[in-house]
Amino acid sequence: MRAAILVEGVSDQAALCALARRRGRDLDAEGIEVVAMDGATNAARYLHEYGPRGRALKLAGLFDEAEERFFRLGLERAGLEPGPKTEDLEEFGFFVCRADLEDELIRAVGATEVLRLVAAEGEERSFRTLQRQPAMRDKSLIHQLRRMMGGRSGGKERWARLLVERVPLEAVPYPLDAVLAWL
Repeated sequence: MRAAILVEGVSDQAALCALARRRGRDLDAEGIEVVAMDGATNAARYLHEYGPRGRALKLAGLFDEAEERFFRLGLERAGLEPGPKTEDLEEFGFFVCRADLEDELIRAVGATEVLRLVAAEGEERSFRTLQRQPAMRDKSLIHQLRRMMGGRSGGKERWARLLVERVPLEAVPYPLDAVLAWL
């Protein structure tokens, strides 16, 4: 292995692997591993293990907006010094999803198309039930869709892959394309 893309979890891993396939890339053949870290709080450990003080692999990463501090701290502990702005992390190959991967993908695919996908996957009834819950009634459609995707074990991974397969290649969210292009 010559390079690693560090991601928070298996949904990010599934999305990047699916996108790489759609872009005609074989990450295994290129010596690139997409590493699911089981949460952003593990970023420092993985950056130490894979970074300049560990295996010295070429690194990149994808993280949710709310988890930036963990990646920033990890980069600093690995001997790298990102500037104070979120965009400064891009100089090291680390790209932010605003607010998270699901939000990026839903916006790229379009909420109407995601609703069609929900129906095609046999989840429309379940989604409508979720929408009627008191805590969800006043939330935006995008928020409701994000909640549905994360509501079941394995759901985020499943939906990430399905949405990446559905998004037009010219509309792939910037952080997903950028992190793959980095390596």
